[in-house]
Amino acid sequence: MRTLSGKARRLFAAHTRQAMLATSVVLGLLWSSGSRAGVLSESDFKQAESLKPLFANLMTDLVETAKRPDVPNGDVVCINSTIRELLQISDELASYEYLITMEKDLTDVGDDNPLRGVVKFAVEKTNVILTSERKRLVQLSEQCVKNPVGVAKVQEAVRVIDTTAGILNSIRERL
Repeated sequence: MRTLSGKARRLFAAHTRQAMLATSVVLGLLWSSGSRAGVLSESDFKQAESLKPLFANLMTDLVETAKRPDVPNGDVVCINSTIRELLQISDELASYEYLITMEKDLTDVGDDNPLRGVVKFAVEKTNVILTSERKRLVQLSEQCVKNPVGVAKVQEAVRVIDTTAGILNSIRERL
């Protein structure tokens, strides 16, 4: 189970793209809100914008590390489990995609309160998902303790989750 077959590789690539899309959904909600409606400050906008490359770099690193021939099978299993957990985030966050569409429709209203409520709701729900995912990643880290490369990658994913949650919490406090 070292390499993926052609079909599995295409599915894995599709799931990786889906993870990036879901992350972009949440960031797009924050990003577009800040740039059009004035709900978020310029600082909030910049913080949210910094999350996209953070997730992209993490997913790229995980996929590339799992493909390396010098990484032991136990580590590859841990890394692939980390990728699956992150894909779980993408599936859960994808359900908030409709908020972006709704937000675009609300940009012409004079009162920011409805839009602020939508953004606050999305941030709170995203934090719930991130908290749950963090717990699963910590458990995975404990399971991978004998696989140094794998456990390091799981811990890197936990740090990205923590950074994301921290940024979203600071934004939520100002909404």
